[in-house]
Formats: sequence, structure tokens, C-alpha cells
Amino acid sequence: MSEKPTKVKLNKKDSQLLIRISTAEREQFLQLCEELDTTAAREIRLFIRAFIKKHKSTE
Repeated sequence: MSEKPTKVKLNKKDSQLLIRISTAEREQFLQLCEELDTTAAREIRLFIRAFIKKHKSTE
């Protein structure tokens, strides 16, 4: 029998970032995400990626 190739997932989400914000800001953010049919995690990841791209030094 042949061996099945193992799938390697790119950009594996294997880390967490803990932040502290006010309860009011958190609730507003979660409500907006729900209204926009998205998740808080997705929006934060998008922000981080855009921030990195914007501030990444040209190597």
C-alpha cells in the first residue's frame, strides 16, 4: 500500500494573543462583528496582517 501524503497547512493558527480592553469596547466590537457577519478573531487577524504589511521594512 502507498502512504498517504500528509497535508501541511500554511499559516497554521497555533498561537494566541491576550489583550485587555474595556468591557464596553469589547461588547461594541463583538456587536459590530455580528452585524457585519464576521468574527472578532477574523477582524483582528486582518488588522494584524495589514499592520505588518504596512510597517514591514523592505529587505
